[in-house]
Amino acid sequence: MQKPIKLIFLLLALASLTLILPQPTPTFAKDCGVTAVGFTPLNDLGTGTYQGFQGGLYPNGSNEPPSEHAQAGLALAQSIQPLNGTGQVDLVNGRVVLLSLGMSNTSLEFVAFGTLAQNDALLSDAVTLVNGAQSGKSAEFASDPDDDFWTVLDERLANNGVTPQQVQVVWLKEARADVHPDEIFPTDAEILQDQLRSIVQIAKARFPNLKIAYLSSRIYAGYADTLLSPEPEAYQSGFAVKWLIAEQINGSPELNYDPAAGAVLAPWLAWGPYLWADGLTPRSDGLVWLCGDFVNDGTHPSGDGAFKVGQQLLDFFHTDATAVPWYLNLAQLPPQQYLPLILSNSAP
Repeated sequence: MQKPIKLIFLLLALASLTLILPQPTPTFAKDCGVTAVGFTPLNDLGTGTYQGFQGGLYPNGSNEPPSEHAQAGLALAQSIQPLNGTGQVDLVNGRVVLLSLGMSNTSLEFVAFGTLAQNDALLSDAVTLVNGAQSGKSAEFASDPDDDFWTVLDERLANNGVTPQQVQVVWLKEARADVHPDEIFPTDAEILQDQLRSIVQIAKARFPNLKIAYLSSRIYAGYADTLLSPEPEAYQSGFAVKWLIAEQINGSPELNYDPAAGAVLAPWLAWGPYLWADGLTPRSDGLVWLCGDFVNDGTHPSGDGAFKVGQQLLDFFHTDATAVPWYLNLAQLPPQQYLPLILSNSAP
């Protein structure tokens, strides 16, 4: 029997995995000959550099957050409990809402993840997945607190029987919609970093119990036949995420999540799955992007591509130390399976 999970997606049209940003014309034709662009994924770049900027997902070329930041995230994760509609703890009927934020790619990928989650016997019964990502809503729009992106989110939460007070975790994946030839790296990534900062701040203001935001950047865009965040912008968007998280790690008041340190203006930030790989060139973990993983515009994922991301999300929520305490039904797991994940980030 499938696990009953409340999911709110973009009607039945999303099931076809054809929503895009914006709607392409039939003349689009992805270029399957661009099988690589020659960049090194951030998680493989390490202390190496791209145009003078160090790789790694976190500071100092590391793919792991500094111990203090990791411990803070773990403490927040362990504090997440099911909440009722007014934000009060309700262990019987309360919900833990995991909300996606982003554009059409994000929506397609979260739909695929939700399909996998419906059959996930380890998913906590308290978790409700809500797809808040919206076609056409790139970072320029989502970073505007007055854009209808945010009122649509409220509608989707309401339609799913939950409230803004029950949102405790978000998955954020955004990009700028168009190529900007007058901008030279790192300017394009810095602009996206600013927009991502605004998005997490708005999210915290609208969802008062939001504790954790996991961020991802773009998938490969070498096959793209549109100007919607092609290469190298897709690759460089990873630096925007990396730098935003580093900004919080370095103590920026604008991204403070700790009440003891002042006004709380943002959730705790960390990488979700890092999704970029250089086309057919295998990443160190084997990830590649096939031309068939994309629809005709080469920008948006096909069904196969969306489910590739969905599987990475599922694996992430099953294994990340800050996800395990609230995402999994720990009663279904032996302690030796989940305790090492938690303890690995609990030591000083």
